[in-house]
Amino acid sequence: MTKSQPKYRIIANKILENIQDGTYPLHEFIPKEIDLADKFQVSRPTIRQAIQILVSEGYLARRKKSGTWVQSTKMTQGFTHMIKSYSDEMGEKGVIPKTEVLNLTKITATLEIQSALKLSVDDTVFALTRLRFADEIPVVLVTSYIPTKYLPDLDQHDFTKESLYHTFKDHNLALRHASRELEILKADETTAALLQVSLNDPIFYFHTITYLDNYAPVEYSIAKYRGDLNSFKIEINQ
Repeated sequence: MTKSQPKYRIIANKILENIQDGTYPLHEFIPKEIDLADKFQVSRPTIRQAIQILVSEGYLARRKKSGTWVQSTKMTQGFTHMIKSYSDEMGEKGVIPKTEVLNLTKITATLEIQSALKLSVDDTVFALTRLRFADEIPVVLVTSYIPTKYLPDLDQHDFTKESLYHTFKDHNLALRHASRELEILKADETTAALLQVSLNDPIFYFHTITYLDNYAPVEYSIAKYRGDLNSFKIEINQ
């Protein structure tokens, strides 16, 4: 720490020390801005800048109308370069996964879904929307569309306990290839509420098409990852 550092950076470092030594425990709220300003004898705008640094670095998160709390640093996801179930990937990181099923219904494929899954006008799909957690923190909101012709009894499965990719495997549907497109968008009201972020916070927005051995598309998914909790590892082989 040097005297040339801005005051808000010095305060951010002191707050980070309190996080690392357990003064401010993981998943607990830190003191309010006014209390921190009094503790460090600085203005509230300085405290606000210090907190924003730690939010952007992934140490803190804001919960609307509640306060600022300590979170784990960003999780590096292998989602971009492998086909693996969320539960398996979280388990390998030592994180406890949890899934809430928000919707599982059979619908007629829209034009977007028809195009992605190479379906006809009257073809039906299952729409499965899940909110995925890591250590009780909502991390990703994902909707998957699966042609009913591949898994006609999909709606009989309990995806709070079962893995969709394991279900594919159990039905001899081998996943061999995936195509993913990434955008950075702002969280709308519904997404912000479910992922417990603020309106217009940045989110990673993935469109994924997953294919079988014969390159027939078997799943089209739209995933919204929290920008403050996730980073993505991309491998390129020559």
